[in-house]
Amino acid sequence: MKQCPLTSGVVTSLGGNPKRVAIKTRGVDTWHSDIGTVDLLRVCLLCKAAFGIELATEPQMEFSAHKGTTSISLVRDALQGAELRGLDVATVLSHAHIDPRLLDQRYARVPAGTFSRLWIALADLLDDEFFAADSHPLRRGSFKLMAQLALGCDTIGQALKRILAFLRTALDDIYGSVECDGEYAAIVIHDHGESRRAFCYGAWLVLVHGLLCWLCDRRIPIVKLSMRPPQPEDDSDYRMRFCEEIEWRAERTSAVFEKNVLEYKVCQTLSTLPLFLKGTPSNFLVKYRNDDSTSITIRRRLKLLSPHTWPELDELARDLSMSSSTLQRRLYAEGFTYQRLKDNLRRDISISLLCRAGMTVDGVASEVGFIETSAFHRAFKKWTGITPGAYRRSLRSPRGG
Repeated sequence: MKQCPLTSGVVTSLGGNPKRVAIKTRGVDTWHSDIGTVDLLRVCLLCKAAFGIELATEPQMEFSAHKGTTSISLVRDALQGAELRGLDVATVLSHAHIDPRLLDQRYARVPAGTFSRLWIALADLLDDEFFAADSHPLRRGSFKLMAQLALGCDTIGQALKRILAFLRTALDDIYGSVECDGEYAAIVIHDHGESRRAFCYGAWLVLVHGLLCWLCDRRIPIVKLSMRPPQPEDDSDYRMRFCEEIEWRAERTSAVFEKNVLEYKVCQTLSTLPLFLKGTPSNFLVKYRNDDSTSITIRRRLKLLSPHTWPELDELARDLSMSSSTLQRRLYAEGFTYQRLKDNLRRDISISLLCRAGMTVDGVASEVGFIETSAFHRAFKKWTGITPGAYRRSLRSPRGG
């Protein structure tokens, strides 16, 4: 473990666009002048990667670019239950800071924190923590009660059985079971009749998997995900959250993981539960997502660098101790090219920066590596379907339908 004079740190910004940063360590202020927003993000990430130190930030400094974004198609899916009941989704969208006009943009995305706010607002509106995806609502407070029940277990295997029993009692149409085969175990989702939307299965798995990960304080890797529905036009959100190997139009819906996970010890307590619940659903949407793929490994590396200095494919392959062709094949197997991966990260950083007051569109373009603002405009519209200015207005000025 590397030694570092930092034992803790607090990052503060001076002004809307962080031009200077103060890192307070052991009572001493160290000043970094003329630091850009992306550089600030990199300082925090480097401290965490090199020394395991979390630098706290001011509340207004949300690192949404590094939490990722969510496709607008998932936003539409989340709203469907409320819309079918004729409820006022405009209020929900306003609470989550999502302009309804974004719903018509095929490639639009929202920060992960925005989708978390949407989940909470819908749960409040519906009195249902499962998006009205079952004929019987998962009433507000159900997840808290489920977590409390699971905390009475010694192992993840015991907790999983208790969680599945609770959900089978709470819901009418969908339930889960555990099956073991050799070195692997699977959570199998059962339902009645026709296959449901992929979103329904995904939301159910997020609740179960997220709680299990928190209980043992580690991410439980999913080896393979099988889904009954057809593949969505964009399944990147599912691959990002669960795993790269997804079988669509499968005979049944299941999530496979290593059997020894069932023996993991439950290390959380009732005293740690309030903090976990305070952070839901953001914590299990982001903290326990799939971080093991080649594309995520590369994305983590790029986050530590300025977009101006991102390496070429050959250089990156050497750093990863593999040939360029091997790296390309691995990325292709995950549905990526290196260029697409870089574009996606630029998109996510851009969306994050556009949410900040005081950051001009020209400044955002420069931060993410564009020399000409006009080129950034064209690229951003290709990524999201709208211009940077329109995107900023849509996030800052939500309006009803």
